[in-house]
Amino acid sequence: MWINDLFGVKKPIITMLHLDPLPGDPRYRYGDCMDRVVEHARADLRALQDGGVDGVMFSNEFSLPYERHMSFVTPAAMARVIGELKSEIRIPYGVDCISDGLAAIELAAAVDAKFIRGTFSGVYVGDGGLYNNDFSQLLRRKAALHLDELKMLYFINPESDRSLDIRPLEEIAKSTIFKAHPDGLCISANAAGQDVDDALIASVKAGAPDVVVLCNTGCRPDTIEQKLSTADAAVVGTYFKEGGRLENERLENVRVDINRVKEFMSVVNALRRRL
Repeated sequence: MWINDLFGVKKPIITMLHLDPLPGDPRYRYGDCMDRVVEHARADLRALQDGGVDGVMFSNEFSLPYERHMSFVTPAAMARVIGELKSEIRIPYGVDCISDGLAAIELAAAVDAKFIRGTFSGVYVGDGGLYNNDFSQLLRRKAALHLDELKMLYFINPESDRSLDIRPLEEIAKSTIFKAHPDGLCISANAAGQDVDDALIASVKAGAPDVVVLCNTGCRPDTIEQKLSTADAAVVGTYFKEGGRLENERLENVRVDINRVKEFMSVVNALRRRL
């Protein structure tokens, strides 16, 4: 599978690097500065890489509430962070412009990202209202930018919103594969940090054996072996942070704890030795 070739290992672990609030975000307050955003991202990148993860995905996690059509300043700020850190990145990297697939594609072109993740297809409703994803437009923009090698990891059941498509998830997966040929399918639980139903992962994988299936939420040292028994890879974010918390009591981004990364990856590496 392409994912093993890109990351150089079986069952790769892709980590989320959550950026601090960016200019224009409600949590980016007077006195904040991009230099500090870059330095926090640098510290997290070092901890994640030294802890042994296989890939990293930069996301605007603290741009809450997320924009369906991003302000230009957000991907510009993300590009600055990645540009300043690029010489230090030792593993394959991607980007996730949360809730805006077009922005993710265009940012990937600007920073030479190898993969992107997003809700590229389907119609959903949630706290941010109703939104419709036009993957015909996204794939045409990807083609126009000559991003033939860019891998797209599709959410087909985003954790924070409800799909208006009432078909079983495995049927949605088959239809999406036929129409868009996604490089990967991300399977989530009902909320960030919750365990994905093992049977759900297995059903999607059974219906799409040739497509990469990723466990997208709730991976921990005590669950990752079971998740990877059916999933081809996993995305891990909050678990790697200090205390396993997304944010502190002041709603600030919590830094990565290298010891939690090493603990997690030791379990994954033991699993790989048995494969």
